Amino acid sequence: MPAAHLSAAPPALPEVSERDLVAHFSRLTSRNYSVDHGAYPLGSCTMKYNPKLCDTVAALPGLAACHPGQPAEQVQGWLALLWSLEQALCRVTGTAAATLQPAAGAQGELTGLLLMRAWHGSRGRAPRKVLIPDSAHGTNPASVTMAGYEAVEVPSDARGQVDLDALRRLVDTDTAGLMLTNPNTVGLFETDILDIAATIHSVDGLLYYDGANLNAILGVVRPGDMGFDIVHLNLHKTFATPHGGGGPGAGPVAVSERLAPFLPGRCPVRPPATRPLRVGRPGTFHRAHPRLARQRPRPRPSLRLPPGQRR
Repeated sequence: MPAAHLSAAPPALPEVSERDLVAHFSRLTSRNYSVDHGAYPLGSCTMKYNPKLCDTVAALPGLAACHPGQPAEQVQGWLALLWSLEQALCRVTGTAAATLQPAAGAQGELTGLLLMRAWHGSRGRAPRKVLIPDSAHGTNPASVTMAGYEAVEVPSDARGQVDLDALRRLVDTDTAGLMLTNPNTVGLFETDILDIAATIHSVDGLLYYDGANLNAILGVVRPGDMGFDIVHLNLHKTFATPHGGGGPGAGPVAVSERLAPFLPGRCPVRPPATRPLRVGRPGTFHRAHPRLARQRPRPRPSLRLPPGQRR
């Protein structure tokens, strides 16, 4: 090292013993509020639970060491997991098809609304307003605005549920759909859900399910059976995806059969299929056409470089 780049004096760092250093950082960690100390008091996210086993499984080399740019033939196991998860989400929500591409709940909301707009457009319609109950999840109005719609509030009745008479007065041919959280943010199940669905469908509108409170009904009743056409899930609420801080929270979207052709591509499929009406990609990756092999995946190809090529 040339003398000109050497310091003339040692850095002015505090001299701390190892014992004091460990005690300092251990003390700081005990001051942090974490899932080990209690639930996070953030709206419906208080229902979440992240078993440590799920973090351990997610860190397995076969999952964590996969690069999103790898060719499809090298990641058949990953694609099979994605395909199987989509099928499982469809079963628990009562829907026909799903996409895992939205990277967060907010992106899932926007994707669902873009699906709504694409479906109406394919029928030569351009309704402008989306109805939102005053008991809905707080992000709904922002997502509606971003999707180019006008947000119209639906009041609650004395029970804390959607005022069905008020809803019927607001619904007309300019209604693209209704975004509904069920149970709502008050914690009540919308007992008039079948009448609500019939009212929206009577004007060719779509019923959108915000999955913020899906945990409360999971395994008891399915949104698809209630008449919902679009179901967005918050996997950090209902399942064990880590939450917050811009982290790996995910917001899959599941849809009824008539909306399946509009789901974002590319998607893992078995057997190979295409969706010519798809709305595009909400995320960067899923770029290669990830077709699952019909037969047993071929052995992983050799990664050796040609002779003379530098490593």
